[in-house]
Amino acid sequence: MENLPQIVGVLSDGLPETVIATLGGVLLTIILSIVAGLLLLSSSRTVRGVTRVYVEGFRGTSEVVQLFWIYFVLPVLVGFQLLPLFAGIVVLGLNHGAYGAEIVRGAVRSVPRAQYEGAIALSLSPAQRMRRVILPQAVVEMLPPFNNLFIQLLKSSAILALITVPEVTRQAREVLIPNFGADTLLIFGVTFVIYLVLAALITLVMRLLERMASARLGRRPSRAARAAARAAGPTGTEGVAV
Repeated sequence: MENLPQIVGVLSDGLPETVIATLGGVLLTIILSIVAGLLLLSSSRTVRGVTRVYVEGFRGTSEVVQLFWIYFVLPVLVGFQLLPLFAGIVVLGLNHGAYGAEIVRGAVRSVPRAQYEGAIALSLSPAQRMRRVILPQAVVEMLPPFNNLFIQLLKSSAILALITVPEVTRQAREVLIPNFGADTLLIFGVTFVIYLVLAALITLVMRLLERMASARLGRRPSRAARAAARAAGPTGTEGVAV
């Protein structure tokens, strides 16, 4: 226990990179999820097909392999090397955006048909219908599974240690090397707590957004959305595709 301050200090040095990677990945995930999710609902078979290739390609391949492709293979193909942290954010966003696309698609389809018909009766354009009527209601359905997806993204940020990003997991390995043995449990115990606290903060923010959205629209997430979120839990992405 006498090494606890040193261990906490070293692991804390990796906290900014973990937070930046998570926030960057979350932002890219949201953008890709909305774009790809709506494209999956396109009337064009070509658009749906191309989008489906992206979704299934990133959902069906290893995240570690994707990271190696972006960081090691891409520079060979294009002659441009991404910064390690930026490459990690890109992979986190692309991978989790593929899962998020199914969340968006399912949430949009869960909006009652009467809402579409009412928007058409008001002579709203397709873009106006989606922006002003459908998406605001679909957001309520998206939030519970997105909560789980963002927690999974946080945990996936640990793979950035493989490309030398000094985030929390890599810092744990660095402090483990000279302290292997008696302090092993302490090192990974502190690492465990750091990820747990960050996951709790994500859940707190998402629950707050869920309450705000529900209060504004007078609608709570459906039982199906909540069941999918509970089925996935804080440890995986099972059930994120509504």
